[in-house]
Amino acid sequence: MKSKGMAYLLWFISIFGWLGFQHFYLGKIGKGIIWIFTGGVFGVGSIIDLFTLGGSVDNYNTQQELKTIRAATLANSSKK
Repeated sequence: MKSKGMAYLLWFISIFGWLGFQHFYLGKIGKGIIWIFTGGVFGVGSIIDLFTLGGSVDNYNTQQELKTIRAATLANSSKK
């Protein structure tokens, strides 16, 4: 599970999101590379990230939990 605190810390450390470290943390490599080369899409995307980063972390964690549940369900159904 990813931490909102760590995501916001990376946002802060990466010059208020301009370098996109928070996107690499959430596994969004392509978006992170775009953020590096465009300065957080010229700063506008970095400000938007400030307000949407918590939801992105929640979304990432939900997706990981669903993958775990699906794998466990498949493992249990194959035992029958």
